[in-house]
Amino acid sequence: MKRFEGRTVIVTGATGGFGRRTAERFAGEGARLVLSDINAEALEGMASTLDAETATLAGDIAEESLSESLVALALDRFKSLDIAVNNAGIAQNFVKLHLIPSDEARRIVDVDLMGMFYALKHQLPAMEKRFREKGARGAIVNIASVAGLAGAPRLSIYSAAKHGVVGLTRSAAAEYATKGIRVNAICPSFARTPMVTDMLEMSLADSAAVEADLTRGVPMKRLAEVDEIVEVVLFAADPKNSFMTGQTLAADGGIMAI
Repeated sequence: MKRFEGRTVIVTGATGGFGRRTAERFAGEGARLVLSDINAEALEGMASTLDAETATLAGDIAEESLSESLVALALDRFKSLDIAVNNAGIAQNFVKLHLIPSDEARRIVDVDLMGMFYALKHQLPAMEKRFREKGARGAIVNIASVAGLAGAPRLSIYSAAKHGVVGLTRSAAAEYATKGIRVNAICPSFARTPMVTDMLEMSLADSAAVEADLTRGVPMKRLAEVDEIVEVVLFAADPKNSFMTGQTLAADGGIMAI
């Protein structure tokens, strides 16, 4: 039997680097998928490539109605919600705090922090109800960042939002620990996602020099590969990993060790 056979998994931000690969890996492990992204066309195209029962719903994670509708879709289509990977998020321009436009700061908080809050707000009661009625245990994996564990120069508002994600994760884990729900956060450093590779390609400086700057504080002196991060996501979601909750798993090449 495959690791996630018969389990229903929500993945937000499903067309991005982490989201796409997470969906592919869950599909390969037998899960049923409820996928969301703000880009409807890309979402449908990606979903069509998966060998899994799949439902999709495009929308903006900063709108609470999307999180509510995703849970309803999972329960209506597949009669369960077992795992949620809250991956949708955006980054800020790489500048000092006083140069961040206030509307950009507000958008980052709305997507990265409030979007996470809305997701948890609707996922947790659905999972708690299934545990109460059927004894089915749930797992939530929030994608935070190593910037949510320490200060991040030139990423201040993004860092603040991701610190908030860590706080939500720990608080929810404590509140629902006896309700059959585990809540953990993955905190990656820069990885070779399309967002990062596009930034490298668009840089006016030499891309190798920019990459060296991004990884200067990483003991491994390199970017993470997408699969290296997704492996940690599946570890956190694995039903056999049944006693770990409230943790922030830093997949960061050693940054938090120094």
